[in-house]
Amino acid sequence: MDHTFKIPLQQHIGAPCKPVVNVGDRVKRGQLIAAPEKLGANIHASVSGTVNAITDEFIEIEPDKEQTEDYVPIKETSSIIEAIKEAGIVGMGGAGFPTHVKMDVDLQGGVVIANGVECEPLLNHNVRQMEEEPEKIYKGIKYAMEATNASRAYIAIKAKNKKAVEAMKSVIDDPRIEVREMPDIYPMGEERALVREILGMLLKPDQLPTAAKAVISNVETLSRICEAVEERKPVISKNVTVIGRLKSGRQAHVFFDVPIGTPITELINKAGGIEGEFGEIIMGGPFTGKAVDLDSVVTKTTGGIIITDPLPREKRKVGLLVCGCGANEARLREVAEKMGACVAGVERCKQVVDVRGGIKCENPGNCPGQAEKILKLKKKGAEALIVGTCSDCTNTVMGVAPKLKMPVYHHTDHVLRTVGHPLVRRLKK
Repeated sequence: MDHTFKIPLQQHIGAPCKPVVNVGDRVKRGQLIAAPEKLGANIHASVSGTVNAITDEFIEIEPDKEQTEDYVPIKETSSIIEAIKEAGIVGMGGAGFPTHVKMDVDLQGGVVIANGVECEPLLNHNVRQMEEEPEKIYKGIKYAMEATNASRAYIAIKAKNKKAVEAMKSVIDDPRIEVREMPDIYPMGEERALVREILGMLLKPDQLPTAAKAVISNVETLSRICEAVEERKPVISKNVTVIGRLKSGRQAHVFFDVPIGTPITELINKAGGIEGEFGEIIMGGPFTGKAVDLDSVVTKTTGGIIITDPLPREKRKVGLLVCGCGANEARLREVAEKMGACVAGVERCKQVVDVRGGIKCENPGNCPGQAEKILKLKKKGAEALIVGTCSDCTNTVMGVAPKLKMPVYHHTDHVLRTVGHPLVRRLKK
């Protein structure tokens, strides 16, 4: 290995972890190197080596030239919840909520929902894992059911991913567990959208799935639960999709078990390297991912690394339409700035509500119409629109904006165009 590993001290919702090692210490793969003092999750060394530096943000490890597959196992535990906590498992679909906290609930016969929807376009690692490792995910579901006292479980997968659907169905031997096929719209993987589609209950924006006696967990997270319980393995790696402006082509490259702290440049190079001039490096998916620098590293919540084409240029004044399911105002302003556009005004989708310092949609994926908001933006001087809306909201935008001669950019356009993916515009139902 010809690079160091910078392991962030905050890879979860909550406060940064406190290092439990010192500069100069020798550490082994799987060894605990940082622990939470409040809400958080344990952090372990992803490689064996020497601690080079410790800052407020990360622990840097100089790896040994020779690495083995061995790891320091988590300590023996007496419960599934304790194993999850010791292993440092968090929501690996991107949310990063500590899983031991989420699973420490009595559902009183409720339901576990395995989220295999892979909500964001272009990402493919969850689908590939369901195709190739269905048994590990299935075992994780059963452990989650046991830990939460659930009486049934559903595995949510987009109907278009037929191979994944069949792979998961092939391992089910429990009548309490079944696969539910989901439509290919965004944001079908959002927790309240899944509760609505599967359980027939629309939760309020400030309600958690536990209000419906449900716990929802990403399929990779569930596979890590299986590893923690059966192999006493801590979270030291992540499955990642790399896609975009690559010399090897625009198809998705899936990498399993990438060590935490791996520079994203290493994965990009393994996928073929960047082709020519690019626009952004996005960590995450097109809708909710963030633009990062090339010196960023893989964390427990890294799902995608997307290299985009350059953004289009726009000289007209633009209006921004913020959606609770997609890009926030800061991200839309960032896109506008990179396009060279002046922002004339900002409006929120009529279903946006403020919840715990963020924004949520009242009914994810079901839009009542955006005509009023678009007219307001036009009155503010907007000549074009940049929207961060879900599939259905974009439908309603496209029913109005063209009639007002207002061109529409979706904040995912430059991302999706890079790989020839259909743009978020009119959704055929």
